[in-house]
Amino acid sequence: METVAAQKNHKLILNNRKAGLVTGVLDVLSFNLNEILLETEQGMLMVRGTDLHVNRVNLEKGEIDLSGNIDSLSYSDIHSTAKQAGSLFEKLFR
Repeated sequence: METVAAQKNHKLILNNRKAGLVTGVLDVLSFNLNEILLETEQGMLMVRGTDLHVNRVNLEKGEIDLSGNIDSLSYSDIHSTAKQAGSLFEKLFR
């Protein structure tokens, strides 16, 4: 019998492009003053801007508070990246 993992809610609240709250966060993969990369329930989330800060992290609750000058938010699918990496290895070692 196949089990299906329950997907948690993911929410993104952005206030005046200066502060944000992200829920449904699984991990903080990297961050600096210009980029923050988060693994969320809905895929990878890249936050770009200037003077970015991670003010609060609570991975037990899956919450992150951000601040700075937020220029863009972009998502990428976790599963498609993994499939592409697998197919690349298959092509290399055939």
